[in-house]
Amino acid sequence: MGRVIDQEARMKLSVLTSSAVAVVIAAVAMSSSAFGSAGVRNVPGFRSPSGNIHCYYDQKAYAPDGTRPLLTCGLRHANYAMRLQRRCLAGDWHGFGLRTNTKPTLFCTGNPDPFTHPVYTTLAYGKSWTRGRFTCTSRITGVTCRNAGGHGLVISRQSYRTW
Repeated sequence: MGRVIDQEARMKLSVLTSSAVAVVIAAVAMSSSAFGSAGVRNVPGFRSPSGNIHCYYDQKAYAPDGTRPLLTCGLRHANYAMRLQRRCLAGDWHGFGLRTNTKPTLFCTGNPDPFTHPVYTTLAYGKSWTRGRFTCTSRITGVTCRNAGGHGLVISRQSYRTW
């Protein structure tokens, strides 16, 4: 009988030790997350006053032919989200991507870049935000962003338009 109790005590101790190790690993992972780990870049961004629309500028975003500036805009709620999700061949629809001289594209990804941390400020209605070769204007009706090549997008909860 003494051995059965010893085995139970060892199993409980093993479970407690495993749990403690898991907690320590999680704490270390969290302490080296986006806010504190080396290699994570803070990038400037803005959100609409309602908080529904958010955009950020990454001047060193990955592109197949090298890094190039990218403006990424997303919405928390969009009436057309499911329709655009069906157009994503891989990953989830998260919004729109705009490079400096091309038309906007759908931003479809399974895993957002863990090394990019957008820092958002609120862009008041009627105000504009410029970074690099992009300018965005916030209005009650939505957000309009343009690039240096004359391309852009208008996004709101109800609709979107790209050119």
